[in-house]
Amino acid sequence: MGVNIMSEMNEAEKYMIEQIRQGDSDTWTQMVNRYNGRLLAFAQNSLPQRADAEDIVQEAFIGFLKGLDNFRGQASLETYLFTILRRKIIDSYRSRASRITCLIQDVYKSSAQEQTTDVFGKIADSKPTASWYVSRDEQYELHRESLEKALRELVRGMKESFKFRDLEIIELLFYSQVPNKDVAKILEITEKNIAVKKHRVIKQVKEKINPKEYNADPLSPAFESMLSEIWESQRLSCPKRSTIGAYLLETLDEDWYNYVNFHLNTLGCHFCRANLEDLRQQQEESKQQTTFRQRIMESTVGFLKKS
Repeated sequence: MGVNIMSEMNEAEKYMIEQIRQGDSDTWTQMVNRYNGRLLAFAQNSLPQRADAEDIVQEAFIGFLKGLDNFRGQASLETYLFTILRRKIIDSYRSRASRITCLIQDVYKSSAQEQTTDVFGKIADSKPTASWYVSRDEQYELHRESLEKALRELVRGMKESFKFRDLEIIELLFYSQVPNKDVAKILEITEKNIAVKKHRVIKQVKEKINPKEYNADPLSPAFESMLSEIWESQRLSCPKRSTIGAYLLETLDEDWYNYVNFHLNTLGCHFCRANLEDLRQQQEESKQQTTFRQRIMESTVGFLKKS
């Protein structure tokens, strides 16, 4: 199994965006057909009523078109759509006092989101705000670009060397922002080992950062905040949709299967769980279509004229 890492837009996505910008309705239909299933699955995780989830997805597609001029391709098309949808869902919850949480990402991130800047808002908001302009400051962007590159290399190295337990640790620490002591309990590892791993990862990242591009203190809260922001907005460790499909079919190698299972069912990455649910529905629809075709063939074959 090769390395699977979410990345920036590929050439096919860039072409699709350009066609949509030119008003190509066929390309827009193709895009909606490609992504609506996984977006709906994501929305239904937060909005139990299908009608509400469908409305939110519709608003997300509208928001995508309205903000298309501001999209610069700094994330994959799927990630960008998820960010818009997530912003819409967050907005819909602002008037509610609480929400039910169960997965790790729900428990640790739902409370943090009320106290920190909305990462996805920086990417998906169609109307730039003052904070958006601050985030686009040249120095900030140099810092962010340097750190993102270092993190991508770190994740790639862990996947290539099959160090999935290490990856699980840093996903919990930086993607889901789980405290050291809770990571230790979840993975049944001593808190000291978690602290050592965290220190080692920060050191590795620091060594890869170009000091001319990044001069912030790697031990400061600002550093960890930016690290978490990049990890989430770029989905650095999320497996590709094809890998999730192989997980569903149980054709992955054991090490990969166990990691993807952790990412989906312990960490609880809602983006990847939405892809999984969409793939499950497609698989079920395919089975139903196959069964229906077989029934037709069995019931009609006897009526074929014999030559």
